[in-house]
Amino acid sequence: MSAEENLKKLNIQLPKAADPVGSYVATKIIKNLLYISGQISMDSEGNLIKGKLGKDLDVNAGYEAAKRCALSIVAQAKKACGDDLSKIKSCIKLTGFVNSTDDFTDQPKVINGASDLIVQVFENSGMHTRAAVSTNSLPLGVSVEVDAIFEIN
Repeated sequence: MSAEENLKKLNIQLPKAADPVGSYVATKIIKNLLYISGQISMDSEGNLIKGKLGKDLDVNAGYEAAKRCALSIVAQAKKACGDDLSKIKSCIKLTGFVNSTDDFTDQPKVINGASDLIVQVFENSGMHTRAAVSTNSLPLGVSVEVDAIFEIN
C-alpha cells in the first residue's frame, strides 16, 4: 500500500507541518536527500508533551511522545514533497533525543514509537538506521525530539 493509503487505514490524521521558530529551516532538500529538522513532542491539540523520562513520564508515555514526533516528521515530509508522499523513496535515518534522568536506560524503547510509526506508514521503505540518545534537557522542556533523513525520487 502507499503511504497515503496506510495513513487512511491506520486512521491517522497528520498535524500541520509547523514553521520553524528560529534561524533554521524545517526541511532541506539536497540532491535526492530530504533532511527534516528535529520535531518536538506535541499532542494532537498542539500542546507540548513535557517532562523527563524516568521521573515525570514512563516508557509508554515516552513511546507515544516519540510517535507524535514521527507524525510531525511525516507532515513535514509531505509538505516538502509538494503534498505527495509517493516521492519518498525510503527513510534513511532517525535520530531521537530523550529528555531523561541520569539513570534512565530505555531510550531505544521510547524512540521505537517514532520508528514503528515510520515503518507503519512507509512499510519496507520506512526501515531506517537510528540513534536513540539521552539528554538532560530539550527545547521548551519537551520529552522527545526526533529528526529524519529521507531519500526522495
